[in-house]
Amino acid sequence: MRAFLIILDGVGVGALPDAADYGDAGANTLLHVAEAVGGLRLPRLERLGLGRILDLPGVRPLADPRGAWGRMAERSKGKDSTTGHWELAGLVLDRAFPTYPDGFPTDLLDRWSRQTGRGWMANVVGSGTDVIMRLGEEHQRSGRLIVYTSADSVFQVAAHEETVPLAELHEACRVARALLAGEHAVGRVIARPFLGGPGSYRRTPNRRDFSLEPGGEMLLDRLVARGEPVVGVGKIDDLFAGRGVSEALHVKSNAEGEEILAALARRPGHGLVFANLVDFDQQYGHRSDPVGFARALEEFDERFEEVLAHLRSDEMCLITADHGNDPTDVSTDHSREYVPLVVAGPRVRSGVDLGTRETFADVAATLAEAFGVTPPEAGRSFLKEVRS
Repeated sequence: MRAFLIILDGVGVGALPDAADYGDAGANTLLHVAEAVGGLRLPRLERLGLGRILDLPGVRPLADPRGAWGRMAERSKGKDSTTGHWELAGLVLDRAFPTYPDGFPTDLLDRWSRQTGRGWMANVVGSGTDVIMRLGEEHQRSGRLIVYTSADSVFQVAAHEETVPLAELHEACRVARALLAGEHAVGRVIARPFLGGPGSYRRTPNRRDFSLEPGGEMLLDRLVARGEPVVGVGKIDDLFAGRGVSEALHVKSNAEGEEILAALARRPGHGLVFANLVDFDQQYGHRSDPVGFARALEEFDERFEEVLAHLRSDEMCLITADHGNDPTDVSTDHSREYVPLVVAGPRVRSGVDLGTRETFADVAATLAEAFGVTPPEAGRSFLKEVRS
């Protein structure tokens, strides 16, 4: 048995009932991207039932799709990648990670500064690209680390790679991760290196996430304990603080992740391949670029053909997301949305409507049943509905 679980980071399919509480009323990432470009061309996902999840310009609601489809609501509080991925792995949070709309406590930053040997600057809420354009020159002149956050529970540290070596930036983030505990236990500390000069600073692909360690046992732990390999593609091992991941394959782009998925599908294997394709979120959602977002979706759809073509009789593939990131709204932050659910494979029944699932943890429950391990406390398996 092998399963591919592919996360299209930030690809939401409509505002959740409580979206207004997060400032996201009316959000619908996939629909608004499709409308912005006059329709999407996603023939493989269309064939599997994507057009049955929502009315989507360019994607037909086929009467007899070859896959199973539905959408999932997030039960956890929050709308960040860590919360979404943990829930997909069966861990539902009853309290959101802390956020810092007014910046982090200065005494905490001062303690961090003493331990890293570098000063800090900024401590603002904002878009990373804007922050480095405004403050990059001062950072290079002073050597101080740029600290910023967003509407999500993140402590982000930006530094020019020629001013602060990557290894030093990563160590500074590890120090921050150790300090950000208890009431300040943010979901992620993120290293945000950049290059270039004044007026032309650009972030590099050498981002690194340092997540809080999950507070409970998850599907990934049980698979590894059972001897099933878990291959993390992209930032998966970062989001789980390395737990429950047998092999971590870091990538710098969707294209690299898609190539790895195709290569894995071409050769036999067992266990779980858990992949995150981050460009939808990082490159296009946060940068309010629906055209780039649409192009990335169509490129994924084309590359996904190779994964589909090589799925063996004991394999299945699940495609979903971790939250929304509507590039057409006024915000550059994530959005509180339903996420799509598409299931494909030789033994997957055609034309199965999985409806609206109450929690992302239904994915963990389904995979637990497929692999014969103890299911999580949260979630309801849909394996019997989709497997012929």
